[in-house]
Amino acid sequence: MGGTDVTDGWDWRRPGEHPAPGRPPGPAYPSAGPPTAAQGPGSGGTSPWWSDALADPWRDPGAPAAVVVPAPAGTGTDPEPVVDPDAPGRPTLRQLLIVPLVTALLAGALGGSLGYAFAVRGGAGAGTVLGAGATEAPGLAQRRPESLAGVAERVLPSVVTVRVASLGGTSEGSGFIVSADGHVITNDHVLSTATGRAAVIFNDGSSAPAEIVGQDPESDIAVIKVAKSGLRPVEFGDSDALAVGDPVLAIGSPLSLANTVTAGIVSAIDRTMQAGEPGGPTRYYAAIQTDAAVNHGNSGGPLVDGAGRVIGVNSTIKSLVADGQEAGNIGLAFAIPINQAKRVTQDIIGTGKARRTVIGAQVGGPGLSGGAGVRLASVEPSGPAAGAGLKAGDVILKLNGRPMTEPTDLIALVRKFAPGSVVTVEYRRGSARQNASVTLAADAK
Repeated sequence: MGGTDVTDGWDWRRPGEHPAPGRPPGPAYPSAGPPTAAQGPGSGGTSPWWSDALADPWRDPGAPAAVVVPAPAGTGTDPEPVVDPDAPGRPTLRQLLIVPLVTALLAGALGGSLGYAFAVRGGAGAGTVLGAGATEAPGLAQRRPESLAGVAERVLPSVVTVRVASLGGTSEGSGFIVSADGHVITNDHVLSTATGRAAVIFNDGSSAPAEIVGQDPESDIAVIKVAKSGLRPVEFGDSDALAVGDPVLAIGSPLSLANTVTAGIVSAIDRTMQAGEPGGPTRYYAAIQTDAAVNHGNSGGPLVDGAGRVIGVNSTIKSLVADGQEAGNIGLAFAIPINQAKRVTQDIIGTGKARRTVIGAQVGGPGLSGGAGVRLASVEPSGPAAGAGLKAGDVILKLNGRPMTEPTDLIALVRKFAPGSVVTVEYRRGSARQNASVTLAADAK
């Protein structure tokens, strides 16, 4: 065969037949159906082996094709529609609100960032940057030993709180360790009302009982001792080498606030003081004046220089309150010079009591010429003043170059020196000025 014709079924013909006129299948041209009883296998009708059923695989290929349209469904419920989960749906109200909200937030953040950048670089503030660049805070190891922090770190372990029981309850002061075997310096007035044993609280919070070694009311120095190993004594400085303006730290327990450090300067030196409680002894000393904050409870604590060396014992303060009221710091505090306190401490440890330095004369009042100098009321015949040629009625103008204006000045400055010290005295007898060298002595008591 020269080719194969593809038909749609209704114009099919046997080989050798002429094509029938083109006509669609219909009622006038019924398609061959299945063989009936009247049709035999050799009849000229349609082959009995073929079926005209559209879905039958043995359908007669000569049967005309037809389009079968299914009948409409009868009455009943419509089938539930099936929704494609991947098909785009209508946006919900929440989606409609969230999208513009997120867009607004992003736009605001971007606008703020751009506005700040423009303001800093070339807009508002004309490029002004406030403050210096951040620097790393110094670590403890970076603090130099001579800095205030370095000095405080080194001295604090040697400072203690002194607590004593008294008739009025418990009183507190401060102190500092001066020997590896447990000796502690404090003020006499810290222990003056004690009715029992004292206790010491150390920098690390531990405590130990303390025994009173000795007290000297006139110098306001007392010594106690604790039994504890591993103590770190302080380093002593030279109070005679101080100058006004030198930096100092006051360390102690003001108002029961242990391990408190305050800073200031030396405001004055050889500030003569007369102090004491009613009914108690009168204390005289040439003090170191400082503006470092000192309050009740600082008494007996150390005043240290810029190298961490003890140069004084904090003792008294000046206040504007009336007698009987609680005094507070106003920037006027006074410390006993450490050279004097050290000497008294050595006497107490060695003999149980301290020697008092004297000049061998009694002062009677200010000099005759407008208060310049102090007049000697009497002179002991065998005392240091008499040995230097001084007489009653002489007016002492200066002691080692320090001007005298009040009787307190002479007493306080004499007690600053150790017995046996030689001092220069400038005095006036009548209208003549003279100088004398006086070797001070210890009181015979």
